[in-house]
Amino acid sequence: MESKNIVLITYGNVKVVRYNKPKKRNALDINMYMTVSRILEEAARDDDISVVVLTGTGGIYSSGNDITAPRKSEGAYDLFSALNDFIRSFINFPKILIAMVNGPAIGIAATTLPLCDLVYASENSYFYTPFTKLGIVPEGCSTFTFPRIMGERKAVEMLMFNYKMPAEEALKCGLINGVFKEEELQQKVWDRIKNVTNLRFESLIESKKLLRGPIRDKLLEINDIELRSVKYLVNRSKI
Repeated sequence: MESKNIVLITYGNVKVVRYNKPKKRNALDINMYMTVSRILEEAARDDDISVVVLTGTGGIYSSGNDITAPRKSEGAYDLFSALNDFIRSFINFPKILIAMVNGPAIGIAATTLPLCDLVYASENSYFYTPFTKLGIVPEGCSTFTFPRIMGERKAVEMLMFNYKMPAEEALKCGLINGVFKEEELQQKVWDRIKNVTNLRFESLIESKKLLRGPIRDKLLEINDIELRSVKYLVNRSKI
């Protein structure tokens, strides 16, 4: 399933995936989830691609799940299956995955960031996971990755009590790798992407296997558990 709301551009061995639904603050719908999953799966098999970069259109990365969009695709694929595949595609991606966070990252747009290898953000970005405000639970494996990265207290504050984390604090907490002025973000991140592409690719991939391999099965398991809870609460409350 293709989505007109995903812009795909290739620069040499770098593929850029841009969320492109500015009227809905780049909120993600089922077709967008399916398209990104397919792009990552294809990039994983493409010997000409070594890096995938995720970013958003305009001044926002993504406002998370589009709750106003249909929950079934034209092929009757349901939202929860699409969400599961989307998150699994991050977990399973064997190459280098970089997020260029050009503005607020909300919900699943924030929770999937720890599944990326590098995350850079503009100084106007913030990270917000208002799951309990919406009557659901965290997803994107964040119940595992957030405490692991930023400590249990801050993870609880974000995932249970809707704390909106500014970019500078996200850098201090280890959620992101760098913060840049909005007008410098593109150039600064591309400088770093060039540095990545100049490294020995086989060494990078083997290093990623060693770092990510021990927790891969755990992440897949947690993804399933989280989404079962999300589905249960959505069906119970008719969100």
